[in-house]
Amino acid sequence: MATSVQPGTALITGATAGLGAAFARHLATDGHDLVLVARDRQRLTGLAHELTDRHGVRVEVLDADLATETGCDRVAGRLQQVDSPVDLLVNNAGIGLDRSFLRASWPDEHRLLQLNVQAVLRLTHATLPGMVQRQYGRVINVSSVAGFGPVAPGSTYPASKAWVTSFSQCIDQSVRHRGVRVMALCPGYVHTEFHQRAGISTAGSPGWLWLRAEDVVADGLRDLARGRAVSVPDLRYKLLAAVVRHAPYGLLRRAVAGPGKRASR
Repeated sequence: MATSVQPGTALITGATAGLGAAFARHLATDGHDLVLVARDRQRLTGLAHELTDRHGVRVEVLDADLATETGCDRVAGRLQQVDSPVDLLVNNAGIGLDRSFLRASWPDEHRLLQLNVQAVLRLTHATLPGMVQRQYGRVINVSSVAGFGPVAPGSTYPASKAWVTSFSQCIDQSVRHRGVRVMALCPGYVHTEFHQRAGISTAGSPGWLWLRAEDVVADGLRDLARGRAVSVPDLRYKLLAAVVRHAPYGLLRRAVAGPGKRASR
């Protein structure tokens, strides 16, 4: 399927599973060379071999922990390489927590902020000057419908994703006249390892709310081609996002109140 990204190189964070791996497979199918970023080098290497063997594309692996300054600096350095420019950055790496703000430790909350916000800021800042100079480039920041309102009592995850969405819109306004696009991709519940890794139970979530990672990626790339600054995949979540955005706060608070409520991704 054609996308708005010209043949070139895409760098994807959190690439070993879920949406990151789905982005990697989709873009490799379209003939894009890839730079895959995650902490687990063994899994990165396995995915790189799969994509190279199947699609004949060039795949680099970069093991880095984006919740650290050292990890962010390493990936930022790759984004700033003039002789091998990145045409598409997918800021996908992110985490949630399985406990409320009052129960969470400061290191855990700080890690969430560093990964969900700081890394997105750092890597976008690293890649945009080169894209603007070349007058072409695309950035997809993976956000969440949870960022449209306080839908997870006691969780800081929605706040981090609200920042990602607003940041993406603001920066897109400043660069789109230079041939560059920045888009926030805001899915709901997706079949990935996200909730399992965070220890978040999804037992009470109805099956009809769950999306396939491949469909989310396809919808996101389609919206990128259309020039949208915010993409909410699937009609169900478009309607839900509209309700969350416009519902009176008191009504929304009563609707989401109760034990066990958690942010989606």
